[in-house]
Amino acid sequence: MPQQTAINKQQLLSAIKKVSEAMKTLKNSSMNEQYPIGLIDIDLWEWPQGVGLYGMYQYFEATADPDVLQYLISWYDRRIAAGLPERNVNTCSPLITLVSLAEKTDNPEYRHICKEWSEWVMNGLIRTGEDRAFQHMITGDANEGQILIDTLFMTVMFLAKAGIYFEKPGYVEEAKRQYLLHIKYLYNKKSGLFYHGWDYNGKHNYGAVHWGRGNAWYTCGAVDFLDTAAMEPGLKEYLLDTLRCQVLALVELQHESGLWHTVLDDPSSYLEASASAAIGYGILKGVRLGYLPAELKNNGMLALQGVLAQINEDGVVQQVSYGTPVGYDAQFYKDIPISPMTYGQSMTQLLLIEALKHVDEQQNTYR
Repeated sequence: MPQQTAINKQQLLSAIKKVSEAMKTLKNSSMNEQYPIGLIDIDLWEWPQGVGLYGMYQYFEATADPDVLQYLISWYDRRIAAGLPERNVNTCSPLITLVSLAEKTDNPEYRHICKEWSEWVMNGLIRTGEDRAFQHMITGDANEGQILIDTLFMTVMFLAKAGIYFEKPGYVEEAKRQYLLHIKYLYNKKSGLFYHGWDYNGKHNYGAVHWGRGNAWYTCGAVDFLDTAAMEPGLKEYLLDTLRCQVLALVELQHESGLWHTVLDDPSSYLEASASAAIGYGILKGVRLGYLPAELKNNGMLALQGVLAQINEDGVVQQVSYGTPVGYDAQFYKDIPISPMTYGQSMTQLLLIEALKHVDEQQNTYR
């Protein structure tokens, strides 16, 4: 493993601020987006923005900066006033943070929206297959028979948080069940990695590709899910056993730069920063909480080093792949364009904020 550079607290705080400020003004300047709702512009209600806001709220929790809280409140107030989009898996993503804001501010409008949308997830979201998994319906496409690993972060996390906030234990239990279903159909026991999707109609995993960011949704999402919902010991260990097996497979594929390839086991695919940041976050947090072996901290620190190298002077994270539907071969993922994205900023925030918790109090540098 390459030698790691010492990183101090001030460097991390400076990087967090730059990345956060850049996300607040992110706009689409050149890409011809094909989706009904754009994925790049921060002032839109879709899953990339939702993931971005999730990272921004972690930034507020870490710093207690009132300006960050005000930015979040202002963002939601503007979007609510403009009118909310259709309900689907991806448009649930901004609700993950809105639940936290509802609890923080006691805003009745925030509570009402979270209550209505969580009820819809339980009773209105399309289910598929014999076991009624959440179908990965998106804006403009029901994606009949499809489940994706992305759903665990975009919708299941919100459902668990809403269940706790509204004291609806059935919501939390359904969130747990959806985790088990997605592992059942998407985990490759031979490789230890996750496939991107499963098609109930054709009974296949599409191209059976080990997509980097898809795997990152589990690495970072599982540790946060365990932080969110109380678990029975057996279920907790099952989720953690899956995480350990996945992370052990991931570290074998980590590039010397600290990053991972967009197709994890295809070295000819490009290195991708958003997946690398989220995987690094999951590893470092997992080690800190005792979920993962302590020696894996070195891999988390190497990921940090690699992601820091992708932050340009304006705070924009480079080498981030654009939104990626499920594909039928590795080439599909290799052809996804690279563009600054809110989730690239957010996942980098998560990694940097977690890194602050690993700074040596005496040396003020990474241990």
